[in-house]
Amino acid sequence: MQPVERAEFEGIDYGWVMQTTFVLTIVVGAPVVAVLSAFVTLDSWGARAAFAVRVGAPIWFVTAVAVALYARRTDAGDGGVETSEDGTDGDDDGNETAEGDGATGDRARQ
Repeated sequence: MQPVERAEFEGIDYGWVMQTTFVLTIVVGAPVVAVLSAFVTLDSWGARAAFAVRVGAPIWFVTAVAVALYARRTDAGDGGVETSEDGTDGDDDGNETAEGDGATGDRARQ
């Protein structure tokens, strides 16, 4: 089995931001669009789709900005790996992640 690759990044984890935005937009946005559509006459599927886009786009945008700000302030999406100031993974076992091949510790030496 091939080892899982890990990425080292500085700042915001944009992959986490995109995934979280996607999920939250569906969880929050779908009910909001459904509730708001109850107050509007939508005669055709085209009108329904246009309404969903007009209401859903601002919900998506606000959600994306909020998630990005949250990620910036809290270092969210880093996979729970705490790094120390010297750049090590902070687990004191002496086995740091090997660069390039995604293997860790003793596996990289085998």
